[in-house]
Amino acid sequence: MKNVFKLFILAIIATAPVVGFAQQYKLPFKQAAWTKSYPPFRIAGDLYYVGTDDLASYLLTTKEGHILINTGLEESVGELKKNVEKLGFKFSDIKILLATHAHYDHVAAMAAIKKATGATLMIQQADVQFMKDGGKSDSVLGKDGATFAAVVPDRILKDQDIVKLGGASVKLLHHPGHTPGASSFSLTVKDQKRSYKVLIANIPTILDETKLSGMPGYVQVGKDYGYTISVMKKERFDIWLASHASQFSLQKKHQPGDPYRPEAFFGRQDYDKTLAEIEVNYNKRIKE
Repeated sequence: MKNVFKLFILAIIATAPVVGFAQQYKLPFKQAAWTKSYPPFRIAGDLYYVGTDDLASYLLTTKEGHILINTGLEESVGELKKNVEKLGFKFSDIKILLATHAHYDHVAAMAAIKKATGATLMIQQADVQFMKDGGKSDSVLGKDGATFAAVVPDRILKDQDIVKLGGASVKLLHHPGHTPGASSFSLTVKDQKRSYKVLIANIPTILDETKLSGMPGYVQVGKDYGYTISVMKKERFDIWLASHASQFSLQKKHQPGDPYRPEAFFGRQDYDKTLAEIEVNYNKRIKE
Protein backbone atom coordinates (compact mmCIF):
# COMPACT_ATOMS: atom_id res chain seq x y z
CA MET A 1 0.00 0.00 0.00
CA LYS A 2 2.88 2.35 0.84
CA ASN A 3 4.45 1.80 -2.60
CA VAL A 4 1.12 2.51 -4.29
CA PHE A 5 0.85 5.81 -2.40
CA LYS A 6 4.40 6.76 -3.38
CA LEU A 7 3.66 6.07 -7.06
CA PHE A 8 0.53 8.22 -6.77
CA ILE A 9 2.52 11.14 -5.36
CA LEU A 10 5.18 10.78 -8.06
CA ALA A 11 2.44 10.91 -10.68
CA ILE A 12 1.21 14.18 -9.19
CA ILE A 13 4.72 15.61 -9.19
CA ALA A 14 5.12 14.78 -12.86
CA THR A 15 2.36 17.31 -13.61
CA ALA A 16 3.81 19.99 -11.33
CA PRO A 17 4.62 22.49 -14.13
CA VAL A 18 0.95 22.47 -15.14
CA VAL A 19 -0.47 22.59 -11.62
CA GLY A 20 1.67 25.58 -10.55
CA PHE A 21 1.83 24.95 -6.79
CA ALA A 22 3.74 28.17 -6.13
CA GLN A 23 0.70 30.30 -6.96
CA GLN A 24 -0.60 29.87 -3.42
CA TYR A 25 2.35 31.92 -2.14
CA LYS A 26 3.25 35.52 -2.80
CA LEU A 27 6.75 35.44 -4.22
CA PRO A 28 8.82 38.61 -3.61
CA PHE A 29 10.21 38.30 -7.15
CA LYS A 30 10.74 35.75 -9.88
CA GLN A 31 12.86 35.53 -13.02
CA ALA A 32 12.11 33.69 -16.26
CA ALA A 33 15.49 31.89 -16.11
CA TRP A 34 14.43 30.31 -12.83
CA THR A 35 11.97 28.00 -14.59
CA LYS A 36 13.55 27.82 -18.06
CA SER A 37 14.64 24.28 -18.92
CA TYR A 38 18.31 23.33 -19.08
CA PRO A 39 19.48 19.87 -20.20
CA PRO A 40 20.96 17.87 -17.31
CA PHE A 41 24.57 16.76 -17.57
CA ARG A 42 27.43 15.10 -15.73
CA ILE A 43 29.73 17.64 -14.04
CA ALA A 44 32.40 15.35 -12.63
CA GLY A 45 32.41 11.79 -11.32
CA ASP A 46 29.03 11.02 -9.75
CA LEU A 47 27.97 14.68 -9.54
CA TYR A 48 25.32 15.93 -11.99
CA TYR A 49 23.54 19.19 -12.79
CA VAL A 50 19.75 18.73 -12.78
CA GLY A 51 18.54 22.31 -12.27
CA THR A 52 17.05 24.95 -14.54
CA ASP A 53 18.70 27.67 -16.61
CA ASP A 54 19.58 29.60 -13.44
CA LEU A 55 18.44 27.78 -10.30
CA ALA A 56 21.10 25.16 -9.71
CA SER A 57 20.21 21.72 -8.37
CA TYR A 58 22.82 19.02 -7.97
CA LEU A 59 22.44 15.25 -7.85
CA LEU A 60 25.17 13.21 -6.18
CA THR A 61 24.58 9.56 -7.01
CA THR A 62 25.58 6.43 -5.09
CA LYS A 63 24.69 2.74 -5.18
CA GLU A 64 22.64 3.22 -2.01
CA GLY A 65 20.59 6.16 -3.26
CA HIS A 66 21.15 9.79 -4.14
CA ILE A 67 21.65 13.19 -2.53
CA LEU A 68 19.83 16.18 -4.00
CA ILE A 69 21.16 19.66 -3.23
CA ASN A 70 18.62 22.47 -3.83
CA THR A 71 15.28 22.07 -5.60
CA GLY A 72 14.39 25.33 -7.33
CA LEU A 73 10.80 26.58 -7.35
CA GLU A 74 7.89 24.31 -6.50
CA GLU A 75 6.48 24.55 -10.01
CA SER A 76 9.71 23.08 -11.40
CA VAL A 77 9.48 19.76 -9.57
CA GLY A 78 8.27 18.01 -12.71
CA GLU A 79 11.23 19.39 -14.66
CA LEU A 80 13.66 18.32 -11.96
CA LYS A 81 12.21 14.81 -11.92
CA LYS A 82 12.45 14.62 -15.70
CA ASN A 83 16.10 15.71 -15.59
CA VAL A 84 16.99 13.07 -13.01
CA GLU A 85 15.33 10.35 -15.07
CA LYS A 86 16.88 11.59 -18.32
CA LEU A 87 20.27 10.87 -16.78
CA GLY A 88 19.16 7.29 -16.11
CA PHE A 89 18.45 7.57 -12.38
CA LYS A 90 15.26 7.00 -10.40
CA PHE A 91 13.70 10.03 -8.76
CA SER A 92 12.40 7.73 -6.01
CA ASP A 93 16.01 6.82 -5.14
CA ILE A 94 16.69 10.28 -3.73
CA LYS A 95 17.47 9.58 -0.05
CA ILE A 96 18.82 12.90 1.26
CA LEU A 97 17.77 16.50 0.60
CA LEU A 98 20.17 19.39 1.28
CA ALA A 99 20.03 23.13 0.61
CA THR A 100 22.54 25.94 0.41
CA HIS A 101 20.04 28.24 2.14
CA ALA A 102 16.34 28.45 2.93
CA HIS A 103 15.07 30.93 0.34
CA TYR A 104 12.08 29.93 -1.76
CA ASP A 105 14.06 29.82 -5.03
CA HIS A 106 16.14 26.95 -3.63
CA VAL A 107 13.85 25.07 -1.22
CA ALA A 108 10.27 25.61 -2.41
CA ALA A 109 9.95 22.01 -3.64
CA MET A 110 11.43 20.35 -0.55
CA ALA A 111 8.06 19.50 0.98
CA ALA A 112 6.73 17.88 -2.20
CA ILE A 113 9.90 15.90 -2.93
CA LYS A 114 10.24 14.76 0.68
CA LYS A 115 6.65 13.52 0.63
CA ALA A 116 7.10 11.74 -2.68
CA THR A 117 10.42 10.04 -2.04
CA GLY A 118 10.56 9.70 1.73
CA ALA A 119 13.99 11.38 1.62
CA THR A 120 15.60 12.75 4.77
CA LEU A 121 15.66 16.55 4.78
CA MET A 122 18.72 18.15 6.39
CA ILE A 123 19.31 21.87 6.94
CA GLN A 124 21.77 24.06 8.82
CA GLN A 125 20.39 24.81 12.29
CA ALA A 126 20.03 28.57 11.83
CA ASP A 127 17.64 28.06 8.86
CA VAL A 128 15.43 25.48 10.57
CA GLN A 129 12.75 28.01 11.51
CA PHE A 130 12.57 29.28 7.93
CA MET A 131 11.82 25.75 6.76
CA LYS A 132 9.22 25.23 9.47
CA ASP A 133 7.26 28.39 8.63
CA GLY A 134 7.79 28.53 4.87
CA GLY A 135 10.13 31.51 5.08
CA LYS A 136 7.66 33.65 7.01
CA SER A 137 10.26 34.49 9.66
CA ASP A 138 12.78 35.68 7.05
CA SER A 139 13.69 39.27 7.95
CA VAL A 140 13.74 40.32 4.29
CA LEU A 141 11.73 37.94 2.09
CA GLY A 142 9.10 36.97 4.65
CA LYS A 143 7.54 40.38 5.20
CA ASP A 144 4.41 39.40 3.24
CA GLY A 145 4.12 35.91 4.71
CA ALA A 146 5.23 32.43 3.71
CA THR A 147 6.92 32.05 0.31
CA PHE A 148 7.01 28.24 0.13
CA ALA A 149 5.40 25.15 1.65
CA ALA A 150 6.53 24.66 5.24
CA VAL A 151 8.35 21.42 6.04
CA VAL A 152 10.03 20.11 9.19
CA PRO A 153 13.68 19.05 8.71
CA ASP A 154 14.63 15.53 9.83
CA ARG A 155 18.21 16.35 10.76
CA ILE A 156 19.75 19.62 11.92
CA LEU A 157 23.28 20.29 10.67
CA LYS A 158 26.09 22.37 12.13
CA ASP A 159 29.30 23.75 10.66
CA GLN A 160 31.70 20.99 9.52
CA ASP A 161 29.06 18.26 9.83
CA ILE A 162 29.49 15.48 7.30
CA VAL A 163 26.58 13.86 5.49
CA LYS A 164 27.30 10.32 4.30
CA LEU A 165 25.51 8.01 1.89
CA GLY A 166 26.77 5.00 -0.04
CA GLY A 167 30.42 5.91 0.20
CA ALA A 168 29.85 9.60 -0.62
CA SER A 169 30.64 12.32 1.93
CA VAL A 170 29.45 15.92 1.85
CA LYS A 171 30.79 18.44 4.37
CA LEU A 172 28.66 21.44 5.34
CA LEU A 173 30.49 24.77 5.61
CA HIS A 174 28.43 27.36 7.48
CA HIS A 175 28.66 30.63 5.52
CA PRO A 176 25.95 32.84 7.10
CA GLY A 177 24.74 36.22 5.90
CA HIS A 178 22.47 35.65 2.91
CA THR A 179 20.40 33.73 5.46
CA PRO A 180 21.40 32.86 9.05
CA GLY A 181 21.98 29.24 8.02
CA ALA A 182 23.43 29.79 4.56
CA SER A 183 25.99 27.08 3.78
CA SER A 184 28.36 25.83 1.13
CA PHE A 185 29.16 22.16 0.56
CA SER A 186 32.55 20.53 0.06
CA LEU A 187 32.87 17.07 -1.48
CA THR A 188 35.25 14.93 -3.47
CA VAL A 189 34.18 12.97 -6.54
CA LYS A 190 36.23 10.87 -8.92
CA ASP A 191 36.15 9.35 -12.36
CA GLN A 192 38.49 6.93 -14.16
CA LYS A 193 41.16 9.62 -14.50
CA ARG A 194 41.35 11.39 -11.12
CA SER A 195 39.64 12.84 -8.05
CA TYR A 196 38.12 16.33 -7.93
CA LYS A 197 37.55 18.47 -4.88
CA VAL A 198 34.29 20.32 -5.43
CA LEU A 199 32.93 23.40 -3.69
CA ILE A 200 29.24 24.14 -4.10
CA ALA A 201 29.51 27.72 -2.92
CA ASN A 202 26.76 29.74 -1.33
CA ILE A 203 27.90 33.05 -2.79
CA PRO A 204 27.19 35.71 -0.08
CA THR A 205 25.26 38.21 -2.17
CA ILE A 206 23.66 41.02 -0.19
CA LEU A 207 20.00 41.73 -0.98
CA ASP A 208 19.08 45.39 -1.47
CA GLU A 209 16.66 45.23 1.45
CA THR A 210 19.23 43.82 3.88
CA LYS A 211 20.36 46.26 6.56
CA LEU A 212 23.87 45.28 7.62
CA SER A 213 23.50 47.29 10.82
CA GLY A 214 21.04 44.61 11.92
CA MET A 215 17.41 43.66 11.42
CA PRO A 216 14.68 42.27 13.66
CA GLY A 217 15.29 38.53 13.70
CA TYR A 218 18.84 38.86 12.39
CA VAL A 219 20.79 41.30 14.52
CA GLN A 220 24.26 39.96 13.66
CA VAL A 221 23.77 39.92 9.86
CA GLY A 222 26.59 42.41 9.21
CA LYS A 223 29.04 40.47 11.35
CA ASP A 224 28.05 37.21 9.66
CA TYR A 225 28.67 38.61 6.18
CA GLY A 226 32.10 39.84 7.25
CA TYR A 227 33.01 36.41 8.61
CA THR A 228 31.74 34.57 5.53
CA ILE A 229 33.57 36.74 3.01
CA SER A 230 36.76 36.24 4.99
CA VAL A 231 36.58 32.45 5.24
CA MET A 232 35.33 31.88 1.69
CA LYS A 233 38.48 33.53 0.33
CA LYS A 234 40.46 30.69 1.92
CA GLU A 235 38.50 27.81 0.42
CA ARG A 236 40.48 25.42 -1.78
CA PHE A 237 38.98 23.39 -4.61
CA ASP A 238 39.41 22.05 -8.14
CA ILE A 239 35.83 22.75 -9.24
CA TRP A 240 33.48 25.40 -7.93
CA LEU A 241 29.74 25.69 -8.48
CA ALA A 242 27.03 27.81 -6.85
CA SER A 243 23.34 28.13 -5.97
CA HIS A 244 22.64 30.07 -9.18
CA ALA A 245 24.02 29.02 -12.57
CA SER A 246 24.64 32.68 -13.38
CA GLN A 247 26.96 33.00 -10.38
CA PHE A 248 29.49 30.56 -11.85
CA SER A 249 28.77 31.33 -15.54
CA LEU A 250 27.38 27.88 -16.32
CA GLN A 251 26.34 28.73 -19.88
CA LYS A 252 29.85 29.95 -20.73
CA LYS A 253 31.48 26.83 -19.34
CA HIS A 254 29.02 24.23 -20.62
CA GLN A 255 26.69 24.28 -23.62
CA PRO A 256 23.91 21.69 -24.02
CA GLY A 257 25.35 18.70 -25.82
CA ASP A 258 28.95 19.36 -24.81
CA PRO A 259 30.94 16.22 -23.95
CA TYR A 260 31.90 15.33 -20.41
CA ARG A 261 34.64 17.76 -19.35
CA PRO A 262 35.17 18.44 -15.63
CA GLU A 263 38.00 20.82 -16.55
CA ALA A 264 35.42 23.30 -17.80
CA PHE A 265 34.71 24.11 -14.15
CA PHE A 266 38.32 24.40 -13.02
CA GLY A 267 40.00 27.59 -11.82
CA ARG A 268 39.22 30.21 -9.23
CA GLN A 269 39.80 33.51 -11.00
CA ASP A 270 36.07 34.19 -11.43
CA TYR A 271 35.41 32.91 -7.90
CA ASP A 272 37.93 35.37 -6.42
CA LYS A 273 36.59 38.18 -8.61
CA THR A 274 33.03 37.52 -7.44
CA LEU A 275 34.03 37.58 -3.77
CA ALA A 276 36.10 40.75 -4.29
CA GLU A 277 33.10 42.53 -5.80
CA ILE A 278 30.89 41.43 -2.93
CA GLU A 279 33.47 42.61 -0.42
CA VAL A 280 33.57 46.08 -2.01
CA ASN A 281 29.79 46.29 -1.73
CA TYR A 282 29.92 44.98 1.85
CA ASN A 283 32.53 47.55 2.94
CA LYS A 284 30.41 50.33 1.50
CA ARG A 285 27.13 49.21 2.99
CA ILE A 286 28.44 48.28 6.44
CA LYS A 287 29.11 51.99 6.97
CA GLU A 288 25.55 53.03 6.17
